[in-house]
Amino acid sequence: MGLVLILLVVVGFIVLATSKWKMHPFLALLGASFIAAFAYRLPIDSVVDTITSGFGGILGYIGLVIVLGTIIGVILEKSGAAITMADFMIARLGERFPTLTMSAIGYIVSVPVFCDSGFIILNSLKESLAKKLHTSSITMSVALATGLYATHTFVPPTPGPIAAAGNLGLESNLGLVIAAGIPIAAVAAVAGMLWAKRFANTEPDVQDTQPDAADQQQDWEALRASYGRLPSPMAAFAPIVMPILLICIGTVARLPASPFGEGTAMAVLSLLGQPLTALLIGLLLSCVLLKSDNKIVEFSDRISEGIVSAAPILLITGAGGAFGAVLSASPLGDYLGSTLSTLGIGILMPFIVSAGLKSAQGSSTVALVTTSALVAPMVDSLGLGSDIGRTLTVMAIGAGAMTVSHANDSFFWVVSRFSRMSVGLAYRAQTLATLVQGVTAMCLIYVLSLVLL
Repeated sequence: MGLVLILLVVVGFIVLATSKWKMHPFLALLGASFIAAFAYRLPIDSVVDTITSGFGGILGYIGLVIVLGTIIGVILEKSGAAITMADFMIARLGERFPTLTMSAIGYIVSVPVFCDSGFIILNSLKESLAKKLHTSSITMSVALATGLYATHTFVPPTPGPIAAAGNLGLESNLGLVIAAGIPIAAVAAVAGMLWAKRFANTEPDVQDTQPDAADQQQDWEALRASYGRLPSPMAAFAPIVMPILLICIGTVARLPASPFGEGTAMAVLSLLGQPLTALLIGLLLSCVLLKSDNKIVEFSDRISEGIVSAAPILLITGAGGAFGAVLSASPLGDYLGSTLSTLGIGILMPFIVSAGLKSAQGSSTVALVTTSALVAPMVDSLGLGSDIGRTLTVMAIGAGAMTVSHANDSFFWVVSRFSRMSVGLAYRAQTLATLVQGVTAMCLIYVLSLVLL
């Protein structure tokens, strides 16, 4: 029982440090690593080595993948590719199903682009469609926000799921995570969209509080024009679709059945399907989106912006790896694994921990990284040690990481302020929508665990 008490104290420290004391999650996780190491009485001369090896181990492979994915996202955002994606989805789905259209746009755009940025970029489209189709802008806001949130927590190359997969030893099997994340995220998006329909007759209850009001008053055509010549759909989608396809093909190539044989073809497909190689190819494809006359300088600028955006995520991920290494070196994993296995909660355990962390401190990425680091030492004892089990564990953590978005989450404020919702309305519309999404996704994951494990 003392081992569990120590864990609760350490997790409580992380929550207090990040939410109340406003400490950066990197420092909070690093401090928690030292506290846990001393509390669990790891040998003094091994503490620093354990923490540094855990930090470097997770970043040694996943770090480059996170950086490349972030750079691709920056290029897609700055080039107007997200606008092209939105136009493409509107053309395919039409205007008969406005909430479905907004949800699908969010679902696609949030794979390469952070959900906060995606909502801001697409806000004028959402307002324009709501006015044109005589639909409540609140229901459109929630549909867009929940569509963005779905892939944000489930589908690589979004950094949070990548980091969780790395902590759980799936860095070479991201194809499995993608294959599971796409349909589970789709179910979560549908659940959010159906919740959004409850507000079909609700109008914004706050006036003139949107930031950057002059920019936000642009209609969709004006926003499109501000990007100049937009890329074609093929050019816009290629940098994200091609890496996902390559990663999935590489995962299939490495299956024990060797569907592509064991010769040169298998070796080439396996190499191309490695996440690092696949994202490098995606980065090369994104160069087509560069617009300036001096593309080398523009490319260098976008890389710099991507590195700046990726740096906090890398630090949090590395600190999460250090925290996980300390827990792995302690007797906690065996104790919790044997105790929880007798309770029969299995796959529900990572969901509960992740949801608790998300609700308490607000960051989905921190919830994904911290929970995956905490759960990694006990997956075998929980009966989740196979690749499928670890993949479903990533999904369960992702479901928890969206449950729930409220006032301590920056995305909550982006959605509420740009949608002109009061805090009370935002809690009823957006916060409860993320609760519905998380619980629905977890129910599906639990059923899959019963069938596949």
